[in-house]
Amino acid sequence: MSLHPDAINALIHGDHGAPFDLLGIHPVDDERVVVRAFRPTAKHLYLVVGNEQHEMTRLRDEGLFEIQFQGTLGLSYRLRATTFDGREEVFHDPYAFPPWWTDHDLYLWNQGTYLYSYERFGAHPRTVNGVKGVNFSVWAPNAKKVAVVGNFNNWDDRVHPMRRHGESGVWELFIPGVEVGESYKFEIRSQFNMYREQKADPYAFYAELRPHTASRVFDLSQYTWGDAAWMDARRATDPLKQPMAIYEVHLGSWKRKDGNQWLTYRDLADELLPYVKRMNFTHIELMPVMEHPFDGSWGYQVTGYYAPTSRFGTPDDFMYFVDQCHQAGIGVILDWVPAHFPKDG
Repeated sequence: MSLHPDAINALIHGDHGAPFDLLGIHPVDDERVVVRAFRPTAKHLYLVVGNEQHEMTRLRDEGLFEIQFQGTLGLSYRLRATTFDGREEVFHDPYAFPPWWTDHDLYLWNQGTYLYSYERFGAHPRTVNGVKGVNFSVWAPNAKKVAVVGNFNNWDDRVHPMRRHGESGVWELFIPGVEVGESYKFEIRSQFNMYREQKADPYAFYAELRPHTASRVFDLSQYTWGDAAWMDARRATDPLKQPMAIYEVHLGSWKRKDGNQWLTYRDLADELLPYVKRMNFTHIELMPVMEHPFDGSWGYQVTGYYAPTSRFGTPDDFMYFVDQCHQAGIGVILDWVPAHFPKDG
């Protein structure tokens, strides 16, 4: 199966919006497949099947390789690169993995009734067919091409273009080997006016501390909660029939450490919570703790609705704060500000 020169040019210049049409594994006939990969940093690229490796043919100087091989579409393989600076890299091919989004997910999203969209959008650590990596998803309906960029690909928008799911505007890609803590953005090329920009992930669970603006991969499943008793009691009571006294607080200005440093979420659990209990409040209302670029906004200019601000710690630290509040019998209310979404992402 030969490739059209226009498709090759679009791919190597970062303009191709359907990379799975070219990259990954494709049938040649009943007995052979072709595997293609784009690796700009590779001087040589090899297909690794079991204990055997086979050198791939360089189609373009920019880093497009292919090889025809005896096998079927279910072939399990890895890629090994020798880079121009002499390094050896062995990795799984992102374009050999199936989509995570199901037809039902996309149906609900298109209908506007996907109430748990954060379970798919954003960056989610996963293990697929025994391979660890991260599944990235974003909604960009006016984009002609979207790519994931980060330190793991030298912020090169040509390396990891994403799969578009039809007219839904949903783009996704599973990238093997990406680890928790990695910084990333989405590089978006629009269908209109040649608009092109790198944008933070609006569904990210964690973000870099300003003035940096990238999102960061985080695994929310590692924290162990200890508030089961409080949650059970909440379900069994009617809040409209219970007395309520709310202490509203901005975490960044309630109190500071020596040197005018912020208290962390864990510090606040140790210092704010006893004060609230002593003053007989039943709830803490947090002025916005969602990620925001400008300290002076007090959190009212949100760029990440699913990410507690990294000013005071990690998402696990924030979970600890909420957990400690619940275990002490204190409810937590979050200010939510949908009207002030700045362009700083």
